[in-house]
Formats: sequence, structure tokens, C-alpha cells
Amino acid sequence: MNRSTISGDIVAFTSLSNKNKGILEKRIHHLIDLLAEKYNSFCRIVKGDYLECVVDKPEEALKIAILIKCSIKAIELEGETTNKRFKYFKSYGVRLAIGLGSLKRFDAKKGIIDGEAIYMSGRKINEESTHNKERIVIKNTLFFVSNNDDLNFHFKASIELLDFILNKATAKQCEVLYYKLLDYSENEISKIMNITQPAVNQHSLSVGWNAIETTVNQYSTLIKNH
Repeated sequence: MNRSTISGDIVAFTSLSNKNKGILEKRIHHLIDLLAEKYNSFCRIVKGDYLECVVDKPEEALKIAILIKCSIKAIELEGETTNKRFKYFKSYGVRLAIGLGSLKRFDAKKGIIDGEAIYMSGRKINEESTHNKERIVIKNTLFFVSNNDDLNFHFKASIELLDFILNKATAKQCEVLYYKLLDYSENEISKIMNITQPAVNQHSLSVGWNAIETTVNQYSTLIKNH
């Protein structure tokens, strides 16, 4: 039986101040709790800036990856304007790779994740990592990897387009997307974000919510039928 994993690393994490690292880590821990409660998915932080997740339902992996991306990009961090690398964090937030394959062993209580799905997603992130590189060059930050060439080919274009949209999205747009993916209404989102409902709707339209929702639903359907 195929399982889905998500591996990720925070872009330019070392460029953040200790205060901002603390704010980011608090947000990620909150997200980990939400994903466990709402999607029965296990996620953990490794070495401060590396994420690993086992998604309970493989068809929900893309939605969860976008939730992670939007949650991190929605954070408003300040005081890093003189740091050249900080702009990469603001633009990209996190690299994420979805792996679809088998897991030989998974024990959340013991922290054991072992199998081809986590190997594939982890290897992809390691290939794309900019750790210890003087010059950062980022082309893509969202990936799908499996041992099925047809699925890899099918998702390549849609994942890259989705990645492009998310990387161009503002913090406010990402926050709106985050709550929309969690099925909040625009009125509910307006109260949470303390903005008007028309403003929520404008952010939603500007970031291309309808296209994003279609892509997420199509991914879910194809994975369930695979």
C-alpha cells in the first residue's frame, strides 16, 4: 500500500534572528498539532529547520503541503531588512517534496519513519537544498516524487504552476489561502484576520483560489483512483 510523506526545509533559516526563529518554530508547532488533529498526520521538526510528515490519507498530501507553505509564508517577520538572504525566506518560506510510495516501518511514538516514500521526498529536498552555499539559486520549491513515471509526468506541470503562484503570493494572500483550505467561510476569515469580507474575497481572487482549489481536488481524485 502506498503512503505519502512530505519532507521540507526552511529557506534561509540561518539568516533569521533568534527571535524570528522562535516565532517561526512556534507557528510550526501549532501547525503540527493542527495537522495531527484535523488530518491524523504525523509531522516533526528535525534539526530546527527540517520537516518530516507522514500523511494519513495520500490524497490529502498536496493540500497539507500547501497548508504548510502558506502557514510559514503568512508569518510577518521584521528586523531582517539588511540581511540579503532574508528576502529568500520572505519569497519562498519553505521547500517541500511530496513522496508517494511504500513505508516499511512507521511508528509515530518511537519517531520511526522508514521506507521508499520518505527516502524519495527526503532525497529530493537534499538535492534542492541551498545549505552552506554562498550563492542561493532557487528555481522550484514544491515537488512530487514517486516510482510511477505516469504520475510524475502528470503532476509536474500543475505542481510547478502551483509553486509559482504560491511563491508570488503575499503574506495576506497566503493567510487567506490557509483558512480557505481549512474550509473557513470568507466571513469567518474576515473576523479572524480583522479585515472586511470584500478584502478577503479580493485576496482570494488575486491569488487564484479557484485554480488552486481545482488543482488540489484533481490531485486528490487522481491519487485515490490510482
